[in-house]
Amino acid sequence: MDRRKSAAEARRALDRALSPYRALAQNRPPRGWARAIRDAFGMTAGQLGARMGVTQPTIQKLERSEQEGTIQLASLRRLAEALGCELVYAFVPRQPLEQTYETAARAVARRELGAISHSMALEDQAVDDPEEDDRLRRFIETELDPREVWAVRS
Repeated sequence: MDRRKSAAEARRALDRALSPYRALAQNRPPRGWARAIRDAFGMTAGQLGARMGVTQPTIQKLERSEQEGTIQLASLRRLAEALGCELVYAFVPRQPLEQTYETAARAVARRELGAISHSMALEDQAVDDPEEDDRLRRFIETELDPREVWAVRS
């Protein structure tokens, strides 16, 4: 399988796997998951601390750290375990990966094909192509290496 097909298949598989998490990622409890679950159980910070073998102030510090986004994964894992939960760690794309890739690939294709069109126009060989969308799609599918989509150009 070539690189284009392999990358496209990987994007589709990840989009399927991650789509259920998109709404969840956007609706994180304001005080963090550990605090939300602890409160839902009616558990005090001291009680959670006892389950973890730490003090109540340590639990408050961990919860504050989660809320601020500075907590370490190992600490989240320990909190989750003490709450009878699994820690699920994932990057959840704001939009489907396929859409993000398509937008970036089309920009590269426009730039590449635009350079070709410009050269042809300078040589008086310009062609009026009302089917730009098809040209872009064909270029992306047959010519564009997925790694080139993300190359930084200056």
